[in-house]
Amino acid sequence: MADPKGFLTTPREEWPRRPSGERTRDWDEVYVPGALLPIVGRQADRCMDCGVPFCHEACPLGNLIPEWNDLVSRSDWRAASDRLHATNNFPEFTGRLCPAPCEAGCVLAINQPAVTIKNVECAIADLAWEEGFTPPRPPERLSGRTVAVVGSGPAGLAAAQQLTRAGHTVAVYERDDRIGGLLRYGIPEFKMEKQHLERRIGQMRAEGTLFRTSTAVGRDVDVAGLRARYDAVVIASGATAWHELAVPGRELAGIHQAMEYLPLANRVCEGDLEHSPLSAAGRHVVIVGGGDTGADCLGTAVRERAASVTQLDIYAQPGAERDEEAEPWPTYPRLYRLSAAHEEARELRSAPAADADARLFAASTLRFTGDERGHVRALHLVGVDAGRRPKPGTERSLPADLVLLALGFSGPDRRDGLVDGLGLELEPRGTIARDRDFATNVPGVFAAGDAARGQSLVVWAIAEGRAVAAAVDRHLSGGTTRLPAPVGPYDRPMTA
Repeated sequence: MADPKGFLTTPREEWPRRPSGERTRDWDEVYVPGALLPIVGRQADRCMDCGVPFCHEACPLGNLIPEWNDLVSRSDWRAASDRLHATNNFPEFTGRLCPAPCEAGCVLAINQPAVTIKNVECAIADLAWEEGFTPPRPPERLSGRTVAVVGSGPAGLAAAQQLTRAGHTVAVYERDDRIGGLLRYGIPEFKMEKQHLERRIGQMRAEGTLFRTSTAVGRDVDVAGLRARYDAVVIASGATAWHELAVPGRELAGIHQAMEYLPLANRVCEGDLEHSPLSAAGRHVVIVGGGDTGADCLGTAVRERAASVTQLDIYAQPGAERDEEAEPWPTYPRLYRLSAAHEEARELRSAPAADADARLFAASTLRFTGDERGHVRALHLVGVDAGRRPKPGTERSLPADLVLLALGFSGPDRRDGLVDGLGLELEPRGTIARDRDFATNVPGVFAAGDAARGQSLVVWAIAEGRAVAAAVDRHLSGGTTRLPAPVGPYDRPMTA
C-alpha cells in the first residue's frame, strides 16, 4: 500500500451527489461530474492491504480489490484497469449499480467506515474508457463452434463477451428492440446513463458478437430450430415473472407492476415517446415494495413531477449501525440508508424533518378502493410487527391515483414458450434447474443469471455470465477451457 497509515489519517469520502433540486430537473446521473477522480486516490490509500482480504469473499466476482486499490494510489491507472477487467467485464455497470457487498466485507469496516471500493472501481472503469485502455479484444482465431445466448442483460452480455473472446461465434437473442435487458429498460437513466451500455455493446460488436433484437425465442424463433442450429445455448433471459399482490381492489385501473412503469420512462429518455402513458405527473403515487426497484420507481415519479410519493416497506426500519449479533461482520448488513431517490422525495414532503422520509416501514397493504369509474383512489394499509402480523389500531389510508407494485420476481416468464419449448426442468420456486456446471436437463443447454439463480444483484449476474461461459467453453472443447475458472462462491454447491 502506498500509504501504510492512510486508513488512520484519511476519513471516508464518497462521490458527491448533485443538489436534489438540480438533479430532479433532468435525467442525468445523480453524481457531480468530474468530482470522483480527485477523491479516489486518497480513498485507495485507505486500503489496509490486510493479510486476509475479506472483500474478495464478499465480491461474487472475486475482484482483486487490494491490488487495484494500490495501483490507483500510485496513479498507475492502466495497470489498475488491467487488474479490474481481469475479473469484471463491466465495471462501469457495477461501479454505479452494485450495492457493494465488498465494502461490507472490508476489514476496515470492523470498526471504521469502509474503503469506498465501489467509487474506486467506477473511477478506474471511466478513466480506462477515456484513456483508451479498453480496446476491443477479438479472438486471434475462431473455434468453429457456435453459441446462442438468450437474453442480453448483464449475465447474457458477460457470457457472450467471454465466449466470443474464446473464439466461438456467439449470437445474442433479445426480445426487446434494444440490447441491455434490465440495464436498458429497468435501470433509470439517473442511476446509469445508457451511454455506458452503448459503449460496451459497441466494443462487443467490434469483437465479433452478433446481436438479434426484437426476437423472442419460443415465439419469433422456434426453440427446436435454435437448438439444432447452435452447438450450445445459454439461457440468460432473466427473472421477469413478477410477484403479484392478492388483495381486494387489485383489479382497479391505475395499479401497475414496476416493470410496466419503468420501461416507459426509459423509452421517453431514449426518444421513443414524448410522454409516458403511465406518467406520475400530478398524481398521488404509492409504491408497494421497499427494495431497489421501488426506489427506482420513487426517483422516476419525482422526476415526472408527482403530487406525492410514498413507498411502503413491510420490514421494520433498520438501525443506523450494524447489529453485531444478527448480522456480524463481514456479512452484508441491513442498515437505514438514504438513496439518491429517497433524498429527492423529501422535497415533495412538507412534513417535519423526522417524517420527511418517503418510506413507511412495517406497513402492509390491506386493500385498494376506487371511484365510480373503477380507478384506484386510495390504498389502505396496516402496521405490522416483526412477524408481519397486523397491529390493532394502526389501519390508515393513503391517497393513491397511481400504485406501483415492486414486489420482486420469481423466475423466467414462461409465456413466450422458451422454457416449455425446450423442456427445461424448473426448481420449485420457478427458476431453471441446473447442476453445478450450469447445465440444464437438456444436453447442450445451460442457464445462468436471474433465470436460474433467482432475482439477484448485477454483480452476481456478471459473475454467473463469466462462470457459465467457462462451463460452455469446457463443454465445447472437451474438458479444457481458455477462460478464467469460476471463483469464490462457485467452489461451493450452487444455491440462491
